[in-house]
Amino acid sequence: MATEGRILVHFNSEDASVYRFQGGELKVLKRERLAFEGSRAHEVLADKVGEFCAGLKEFNEVVDNKRTRLHATGVFQQIPQAAAAALVNSLYVDTGLYFNIVGPDLEQFYLETGMSACGSNDMMEGLTHRELRNAVVCGSFQQSLGYIEDIIARLRGSGTAVLSPPSTRVKPETVGTDFILFDYQDHLKNERDTWRHKYMHLDAFRQADAVVVCNPGGRVGQGTMFELGFMAALSKRVIFTEEPQGFSVQFPCEVGLES
Repeated sequence: MATEGRILVHFNSEDASVYRFQGGELKVLKRERLAFEGSRAHEVLADKVGEFCAGLKEFNEVVDNKRTRLHATGVFQQIPQAAAAALVNSLYVDTGLYFNIVGPDLEQFYLETGMSACGSNDMMEGLTHRELRNAVVCGSFQQSLGYIEDIIARLRGSGTAVLSPPSTRVKPETVGTDFILFDYQDHLKNERDTWRHKYMHLDAFRQADAVVVCNPGGRVGQGTMFELGFMAALSKRVIFTEEPQGFSVQFPCEVGLES
């Protein structure tokens, strides 16, 4: 379920629609025809989307990556990966918002969810009922395991499949060490074998709708910093549970899970 009061924007090939999730319902605030279909160059698309986002203060005094979510389908799904990444980066620099280009399969999932939940063929209705089909959860398992377990429970409670870690039951002999292992993981062959386990976790990013980064108090550990580079290389959607602190380079992301 979407967060109360959050502004949601959907860009498709022909128009942009602004919604507010309020009182458990999705309310349309504005629809504007923008005709993106004839504008495949990411610079042109970025200008059009950026100009539209500048007007979102009409609906919320503060427009940021906590209170505002952008989702795009249609012509945006057809942009080559390099151009799509350039579009996401440009819009983040200009607006501070993450431009989430929803893939066709996820769009179909939202359409089916909306129809099943409330008989609506509006993709955004389905999105407010279940935003993430699946996710990978990251964070400091040594320092914040209880916090991470709470986040995983919330995700699973909303119907989201957690691809990694599938379990947070720690092997007792690794408690208090620099590299803990969970019960589904085999023992380390040697100190280099930590990379094999790390890579299996990183590889799950490819299949995930999003990576949820657990950072209580805003803290992001060195291990998670390393993982963020992998996420960026895959142009993966990143959602921090709290406002991240201590970054010398900010990058496209969102803050806060749905309630």
